[in-house]
Amino acid sequence: MGDLLLIRHGETTWSATRRHTSYTDLELTPDGERQARALGGFLAGRPLVAVFASPRQRALRTAQLAGLDVGAVEEDLAEWNYGEYEGRTTADIHEDHPHWNIWTDGCPGGESPSEVGERLDRVLARLHPLLERGTVGVVGHAHSLRVLGARWIGLPPSAGGLLRLDTATLSVLGHEHNRRVILRWNQPVPQAPATAPESAARH
Repeated sequence: MGDLLLIRHGETTWSATRRHTSYTDLELTPDGERQARALGGFLAGRPLVAVFASPRQRALRTAQLAGLDVGAVEEDLAEWNYGEYEGRTTADIHEDHPHWNIWTDGCPGGESPSEVGERLDRVLARLHPLLERGTVGVVGHAHSLRVLGARWIGLPPSAGGLLRLDTATLSVLGHEHNRRVILRWNQPVPQAPATAPESAARH
């Protein structure tokens, strides 16, 4: 049974300023493009039987620059729909709703934790047969990939809140003694000092 390799897209202007970005289709920043190319160097020589990606251009561009051949664009891999909170930071939202927590409350006009969990469960079901052939790559977004990680190990979507995920990082989901486990999480990719932007947590 192969592993599931999760790749969060490179930096955008909104991820750099911690603004919630779901359906807004932003390009990578120059630093984000450098991050994506560094991912390609790190992944070179690692065989993947398939690569799935979110339809947002920040994910597809990351895959392209990393040299990954995307075989399937999956709408279910899109970022958590933030609804009325699109483009806002958590600090800004807390000024109006100080106790708001996306992992338990979801987003008004957007998705609930259970709705995001349901579509990431669908992704895992589609990937399962491919994992029997080898490692599968997934290129996506912070919150949706965090939910996918939680669901992989049988935890509720809200447990994704315990899995920080930075831009242009690698995470590996796999097996131990026939149990689903997290083998590696939020691994930064080494970059040349002159082109290595400091990684920052998002949400």
